[in-house]
Amino acid sequence: MKSPSRSLLTPLLLSVTLLLTACQKQEASSGESSGIRTLKVGVNPVPHGDILRAAAAVALREGVRVDVVEFTDYVQPNIALSDKQLDANYFQHVPYLERFAGDRKLALTSAGPVHLEPLALYSTKFRQLAELPEGAQVTLPADPSNLARALRLLEAQGLLRLREDAGATATVRDVVGNPRKLDLREIDAEQQPRTLEDVAAAVINGNYFLEAQKHLKLDAKVLAREAARENPYANVLAVRQGDEQRPEVRTLVKALQSDDVRRYIESTYGGAVVPAF
Repeated sequence: MKSPSRSLLTPLLLSVTLLLTACQKQEASSGESSGIRTLKVGVNPVPHGDILRAAAAVALREGVRVDVVEFTDYVQPNIALSDKQLDANYFQHVPYLERFAGDRKLALTSAGPVHLEPLALYSTKFRQLAELPEGAQVTLPADPSNLARALRLLEAQGLLRLREDAGATATVRDVVGNPRKLDLREIDAEQQPRTLEDVAAAVINGNYFLEAQKHLKLDAKVLAREAARENPYANVLAVRQGDEQRPEVRTLVKALQSDDVRRYIESTYGGAVVPAF
């Protein structure tokens, strides 16, 4: 004969199990029932991560949650996006995106522009461009699209002259005039701020300089800055081809191009980053 306490315990345990299962199912489906959609977006930390977080607050009001995934290089965010580990990324301009995707046969595209980081010539040793001496060592970003851009900046300042047919893929080999005999060195863009104190000057991407200011307390003067007007190098939200019209992607683009984000950019970066919308 069964003990009465045992007979009562079995249905009680079954009831508790069913209740816990029901609660777990309810929690699992809470995101769906609330109508919140999630996008996983890869970024470089500064300024992209900061700008994306400002936009995320706007997007959430429209039903889109943004998960921010940080990368510290220019390669992995596109690989992760192509491999569907991300829904989008935000770290690059269109010339870089098109070249990278073309070289690796990746079906990636821009969903919309967000900001421009005017490339600048920085120095910890000199305060004005005129002080840059003959033979000064100047580092340039090694990736092809930004290398050409850096050379154009130096040409605009009268420091170099490029071949007339040198286009968006110009390299140091296209330099036909170098009146100050500058010693031009190409290094990885992310390493430039760390080596700035060892050279006369460096043409640095804005995001890497801002990050170095934040973490390395780098103190440098801007000797020259790229013009922002009609600049083709706006940083964009990139997605897989075919995803640019997804409703949640359009919501995020709208948030990134909102007045809230414009005010955030203009009040935070002092001209080192400017809105591109």
